[in-house]
Amino acid sequence: MSHTLNGIAAGGGITIAPVYVMGASSLAAPNKVADDENHEAERLRDSFSLINHDLRQIGDQAEAEFGRPIMTIRTLQTVINDPAVRQLAMDMLIENHWTAEWTVEQLVDRLQKLSTIAVSSPFWVGVVHDLGQRLLSHLLQEPIPDVANLDHRAVVIAHSISPTQVVRLDRQLVAALVTDEGGATSHFSLLSEELAIPSVVATHGVTKYAHDDMVAIVDGIHGKVILQPSPQEIDQYQKMAGQYARENSALGKLKHQETRSTDGQRIRIAANMSLPDEINTITHSGAEGVGLFRTEFMLMEDARFASEDAQFAIYKQVATAMPERLIVVRTLDIGSDKLVQDASYDDGNNPALGLRGLRLGLAHQELLRPQIRALLRAATYGKIAIMFPMVTTLAEFRQARQIVDEERQQLTDEGIKIPDNVQVGMMVETPAAVTMIDQFAQYADFFSIGSNDLAQYLFAVDRTNSQVVPLLQTLHPAMLRSVLHVIRQAHHEGKWVSLCGNMAALHVAEPLLLAMGLDEFSVPSDHILPLRHLISGLSVRQLQPLLHQALALDNANEVEQLIKHSLPELYQA
Repeated sequence: MSHTLNGIAAGGGITIAPVYVMGASSLAAPNKVADDENHEAERLRDSFSLINHDLRQIGDQAEAEFGRPIMTIRTLQTVINDPAVRQLAMDMLIENHWTAEWTVEQLVDRLQKLSTIAVSSPFWVGVVHDLGQRLLSHLLQEPIPDVANLDHRAVVIAHSISPTQVVRLDRQLVAALVTDEGGATSHFSLLSEELAIPSVVATHGVTKYAHDDMVAIVDGIHGKVILQPSPQEIDQYQKMAGQYARENSALGKLKHQETRSTDGQRIRIAANMSLPDEINTITHSGAEGVGLFRTEFMLMEDARFASEDAQFAIYKQVATAMPERLIVVRTLDIGSDKLVQDASYDDGNNPALGLRGLRLGLAHQELLRPQIRALLRAATYGKIAIMFPMVTTLAEFRQARQIVDEERQQLTDEGIKIPDNVQVGMMVETPAAVTMIDQFAQYADFFSIGSNDLAQYLFAVDRTNSQVVPLLQTLHPAMLRSVLHVIRQAHHEGKWVSLCGNMAALHVAEPLLLAMGLDEFSVPSDHILPLRHLISGLSVRQLQPLLHQALALDNANEVEQLIKHSLPELYQA
């Protein structure tokens, strides 16, 4: 009898193949106190050196596979080569008389709690865990489960899969990926999407039911996994797979057309971007611009912030790649931990509420001003817009705009010509920004709703706490009303609005956002053409009654059922 599990779709397509269950990676230190501290220190140094060598090889393999460096592997290399991190580990070992293994566990715990990196980067906790497991594997001489060991075509099922494991997989053998844990924003999910491997994450229990002698259907479109499917289910999904392939081929025709609803509303579909190397993929994806260019990873290479000239070169590269398309660049959005070399620095008990985003930029203008100058200089070569993150008060944003004006004047005085039409906007990620949006619209040229953070703060939910994550409901009427309020107030002041969080790529939310009058969706590059196709078949006017019904409901589940019932042709079972 078949068994169906639901999760989060993390890679398009449908596949049917035998199951391969990959063991969990959960190595732990067997003891705490060392007999010989010098010997333990030597073992720890050897482990750092060996893992650094392994990561270089994995990084080279990843770059050859993807055509660009992978940010999480680059971050792993940065952490393991950071002298401050190595010194911290040695100090912990010597001062506490610990074994090398126990030191690694405590180091991982310290790094994961360091401060707001986990807030600004959903990848950080997983990166540090991956590093700890690799160090423990060497110290304990126990292998980590590796998808590279697969010797036949199969659906790989695991509790979790790290990015370093993903880049080692053989695309000819891995038919699909399914995990217990994970989320749509995990870097594993982003990589699996780029590899075009059907993937479903956050099934919360697939490893309990899956065995190597099973067959599985993985529906990476709707987020479903069917173990031991019936002949009827196999036949149904084979037909769906064929239909998906045909639709994908037809989508290519949309690349050179404007995105318009059936009643003529113009909507831009832009791409999210985290690394400058992604611009080549984005230019071929059908994107009508870049709605969010995250700059924090670029600026943190080798634990150093890029100089103004280095940043300028990168922004110029991106701008010239899409000279007629708007590139919205978000200024540095990290926590204050990256400003200090002391890894024991404590950013408080609630880093999500600490010094991050624009707060950090204003407190450390030696970081913000060079970035603003670099962006203004690069705007000569394309259509660059500047966007400030984590804005909560009018005073903050007015100060940020003043800095832009001051740096523009300074560049002009230096004889550097700057375009007059560089737009300056802000992220809407806090309830304070939502409620004051009419006032912000007096100063901002545009707004971008960061639905991930907005939902986190709206529902008072820690996105890293599995006990409360279910309360974070993107489709909840409270969230819908907040988004609608921003769009209406911004439009009243003649300003345009984008949405760049997960909500923009949530299939069931997109008709509601279209009905609200959202001007731009900013989504991962593989969502571009499917979203353009969806919008081209919908009428903004005809969706208005559906939006009003959704706003009057009690919870997210009711909203989802309403959309699926009202638009059955878009949401097949």
